[in-house]
Amino acid sequence: MVGLVLVSHSATLAAGLVELIAQLAPDVTIATAAGTEDGRIGTSADLVSLAVAAAGSGDGVVIVPDLGSAVLSVRVALEDAPSETVVLVDAPFVEGAVSAAVTAGTGATLAEVIAAAEEARTIGKF
Repeated sequence: MVGLVLVSHSATLAAGLVELIAQLAPDVTIATAAGTEDGRIGTSADLVSLAVAAAGSGDGVVIVPDLGSAVLSVRVALEDAPSETVVLVDAPFVEGAVSAAVTAGTGATLAEVIAAAEEARTIGKF
């Protein structure tokens, strides 16, 4: 099953999203790289690498960042260990992560999970 990594500046924000996703897709492995190593607001490429390793099951990993430097931290982590099965997606943090997780929970392929996350960008609120 495709795993999911949430990269956020806030450990609290990421934990809340994990709580929500766990109700919708309880079988999906979700890891977070949230905050800095010393507990401050921020991001860390090292924490991203650890989260990717924790979420990986062999079927791939989709990484959903919240904003700005989270994307940069992911790019640095992926430069250090490039993989065709670890993919950074351009998707809204909450909607993209939920869509990716629900799709992954059906046993979908990596490409299908990526598409679901990215499609969340176009879903209107009303």
